[in-house]
Amino acid sequence: MAESTDRSLKSLARRLRLDLSPLRESRDFRLMIGSGLITAIGTVITMVAVPYQMKQLTESYVAVGLVSLAEFVPMVICGLWGGAIADALDRRKIVIFSEVGLCLTSVALLINALLPSPQVWVLYLVGAMAAGLGSVRGPSEQAIINRVLPLDRMTAAFAIQGLVRNTAMIAGPAAGGLVVVTLGPAGSYAIDVATFVASLALLVKVRTVTRSQDATPASLQSLAEGVRYALRRPDLMGTYLVDIAAMALASSNALFPFLADDLHSPHALGLLYAAGGVGSVIASLTSGWTSHVHRHGLAVIVSATLWGAAVAVAALMPNIWLVFAFLAVAGGADMVSGLFRGTIWNQTIPDEYRGRLAGIELLSYSTGPMLGDTRAGFMAQLGGTRFSLGAGGLLCMAAVGLMAAVLPRFRRYDARTDEYALAERSRRANEPAAL
Repeated sequence: MAESTDRSLKSLARRLRLDLSPLRESRDFRLMIGSGLITAIGTVITMVAVPYQMKQLTESYVAVGLVSLAEFVPMVICGLWGGAIADALDRRKIVIFSEVGLCLTSVALLINALLPSPQVWVLYLVGAMAAGLGSVRGPSEQAIINRVLPLDRMTAAFAIQGLVRNTAMIAGPAAGGLVVVTLGPAGSYAIDVATFVASLALLVKVRTVTRSQDATPASLQSLAEGVRYALRRPDLMGTYLVDIAAMALASSNALFPFLADDLHSPHALGLLYAAGGVGSVIASLTSGWTSHVHRHGLAVIVSATLWGAAVAVAALMPNIWLVFAFLAVAGGADMVSGLFRGTIWNQTIPDEYRGRLAGIELLSYSTGPMLGDTRAGFMAQLGGTRFSLGAGGLLCMAAVGLMAAVLPRFRRYDARTDEYALAERSRRANEPAAL
């Protein structure tokens, strides 16, 4: 009996364990993940340093808040355009040139910080430029990963990417706070420059991925063609709409300072910000089971519903640790939803559309949290912090249920039988050189 139980536990552990096969099988994926981790560390340090320096220069809450606003429009425009050029040009070169541009923006921040009187307008301008370059880089980077791995490794690849990203988001702010307090903004920007140089050393080793000879030139017409393709696919629209609804209705980071005060734990504010990332890391580390799931649309619906439910329950909890626990559950559910959304995207979208659709995907998961913070602020003004947090979670659950009802093709999506998934697998089988 004991031996049987031991075997069962070992089998369960293997099933849950993070699938590292993409790292073992693809040199280029290893290089890109390494580059992404190094870049993320430097970027998060700068994300802490810029508002810190803005506060030093202005002592204005509004001035600090406007940094994010300055980044919004470039992110939207460059995300869409970055998708278009990813389908028209050499994706590897786009990633490398974008990384060089991002490095130069950090150099500009460093030079400004070393001036006798650093200029506020430089922080706004450079922040907007960095947001734009990052949005140009994203679609090409994802499209490359889609081509250097087999389709059945996409879920595992997203789990590894999520683990890297969320680990950086947990450890980065703490490291960034220590660096900026110890070395000042200039020291923080110098470290960011160094990380970009190290990242570029890895990126230049990535091999050029073969592309279709009839690539679509980048234009407004090609952008519109990508949008029309997405609109023809209810399964894709389901992934976008569910994510936007879940984030816009239940993402509430703007409430955390007020929630910490309400819980009489202002010193534990960092716990609230870290909770979602902790849950995401745990979900990534135990994501082995996701490779056995084929009903990805239904999995997204269930995960997004759990995200909303966990946020709603967190609003009722009486102490900081219970709130942290349920926000961590919410973060894990959001990570799982992202894994399955990414799997649908990468297993069904033809390569000639992959960049443009990656641009749309970037907007779907980037704009939601911004809208969520705005929604949370208005609702908190009406009914208080707990009301805003709890009502947001309930509204999320209702919206996801509505999406599931009105998008049956998304709800019934099955990777084993879906026409687009089958077509893409068939095409990959006939193009071995593209892997």
